[in-house]
Amino acid sequence: MKNILILFLVLLSGSIFGQMYNPVKWSTSVEKVSDKEYVLKAKAVIQSGWHLYGQYIEEGGPSRTAFIFKNANKKFELIGKTTEEKGHEVVDKIFDMKIKYFEDKALFTQKIKLTSEGISSIDGEVEFMVCDDSNCLPPTTEELSFKIPNEKKLASAEETVAVKEDSVSAKTEEKTVVQTEEKAIKPIVDSPKKTESRGLLTIFILAFLSGFAALLTPCVFPMIPMTVSYFTKQSKTKAAGIRNAMIYGFSIVIIYVLLGSIVTAVFGADSLNALSTNVWFNLIFFILLVVFACSFLGAFEIMLPNALANKVDSQADRGGLIGIFFMALALAIVSFSCTGPIVGTLLVEAASKGGIAPIVGMLGFSIAIALPFSLFAAFPGWLNALPKSGGWLNTVKVVLGFLELALAFKFLSNADLVLQLHWLERETFLAIWIAVFGMLAFYLFGKITLPHDSPLNHISVGRLGFGLIVLSFTIYLIPGLWGAPLKLISGFPPPMQYSESPNGLGVSSNSELKITGSLPEGAEHGPQNIITFHDYDKGMEYAKKVGKPVLLDFTGYACVNCRKMEELVWSDPKVLGVLNNDVVLISLYVDDKKELPESEQYVSENTGKKIKTIGNKWSDLQIKTYQANAQPFYVIVDHKSVNLTEPSAYNPNIEEYYGWLQSGIKNFKK
Repeated sequence: MKNILILFLVLLSGSIFGQMYNPVKWSTSVEKVSDKEYVLKAKAVIQSGWHLYGQYIEEGGPSRTAFIFKNANKKFELIGKTTEEKGHEVVDKIFDMKIKYFEDKALFTQKIKLTSEGISSIDGEVEFMVCDDSNCLPPTTEELSFKIPNEKKLASAEETVAVKEDSVSAKTEEKTVVQTEEKAIKPIVDSPKKTESRGLLTIFILAFLSGFAALLTPCVFPMIPMTVSYFTKQSKTKAAGIRNAMIYGFSIVIIYVLLGSIVTAVFGADSLNALSTNVWFNLIFFILLVVFACSFLGAFEIMLPNALANKVDSQADRGGLIGIFFMALALAIVSFSCTGPIVGTLLVEAASKGGIAPIVGMLGFSIAIALPFSLFAAFPGWLNALPKSGGWLNTVKVVLGFLELALAFKFLSNADLVLQLHWLERETFLAIWIAVFGMLAFYLFGKITLPHDSPLNHISVGRLGFGLIVLSFTIYLIPGLWGAPLKLISGFPPPMQYSESPNGLGVSSNSELKITGSLPEGAEHGPQNIITFHDYDKGMEYAKKVGKPVLLDFTGYACVNCRKMEELVWSDPKVLGVLNNDVVLISLYVDDKKELPESEQYVSENTGKKIKTIGNKWSDLQIKTYQANAQPFYVIVDHKSVNLTEPSAYNPNIEEYYGWLQSGIKNFKK
């Protein structure tokens, strides 16, 4: 029984780490435009959770989709370039460029004009690369065949043709493509189901905390005892008072969730996410957040028209459920000068996430606002424990104003990154944040005062403590001006490479880092300056010489998750120590385009394709040996290429990855 269990676990682990992926199905069709002109259509149906890159990506980024049409200019002419659908565009922090990708499906079209008679089909091929949140597959080439309709067929008829090199009929293949498309579930590169759930949970928590902050403003906090006292006194019984307060709180939730629903419905769940990389979106909300910040700092107040407030307030006297609802609406309107900027900021941030994030954000915010009214109605004795209103409420507004101002520059930074203007590089951004949080620290210590501030005779312990936290954070930011990674705020400032000194203070972008010590033959300095081999045989030979196990790193120049592992996991001191001292690293790039010598080219036993390049060779090795074709893919082996532990894929958990490395090294020493 025990042996059977072990065998089961081994097979299970093999299925987990040795999985072969084929996430894209291609089909073709042809549309007749005139006697000589046709539109060739290539449609990609993409498996849920994967994404396909567009055709027009700058050099140095992921491998783009490319079409080749055979016998062009002999039998037909290409009219214009191959076009593609809108897709999704994001600014990728790893490659520091705008990248376009497709999810679910993608349609590419090419207009042609026939120059010869009797052409029944046009052959071509497409080279493409796909990734999900954990894997990137090496660039793949698929053969395409476009059947030209004859005169008897309708001009608008479309003929789907199988692309795979098998003998299945066109009808059967077309049915397979349709079924695949029907099964497709909407994924997104940045947020598949698990990531999306975490993203929505983060939005909810931040919104809840923002709602709690709004409670502590001068517009809302004084309303708690007033409103609770109203319900407890006007209700005939305590139970009725609690019930009415609960309805009041529930009405607040409905009002704000309705606001989030309207934002989602007006802009659309998908378009909201696309807006996050739009230059005008980021510029407009930079200005909007600066206005909100100025309002909180006391320059002016943002208020809704008094006529609207009076009209809603008059409806609150009607009594019953409708009256209670209008009381909640009156609270939202009267407190708008304090809650408006917070709600606006939340909607902006949630809008950049897309989907139902605005609704989730307003749900978290409104629950935080409504909860005290319900709790204090149920336990009115708690009201005595509430602090009295005073100048500290305005201090909360000012603190929020400084936070709004700091967040505003994140949106300005997004616009600068998209346009690649280099006006707000990393050092400039950090200098602005240091100034903003430095001024906030001075304010909390009472060194500067703003409009509406009460006279400050002394500093409370709480204010002093918070001031020390802000000052500490400000000091933490300062080394970032000289190249410190600042992992605490990772994702907020521009990336390290978008900097005046990408390699650190005193090292220009054209300078080479001087690394002491000679390199072994065939090695070079790789990520994190780790000694790395790119040739399997030379790396294994060196490993035997020094008596260390080998870490095989199946990677790619255009592999996003490979870069994430190198920057976020390999940079950890413990992991970096192991990679520098305890293993020999062999990085095999599956998208290396250098051609193999003619004598070394061969036809793969696994795929039946000709292996022409170095990248093809390493990809074929990964498929043949480990039955896997996704990157990153890590294997620890001994000098006979025997696995010392189970292979590992993308794993951003530093402790788990470090433990995995240690287990392989331990097995090597046995």
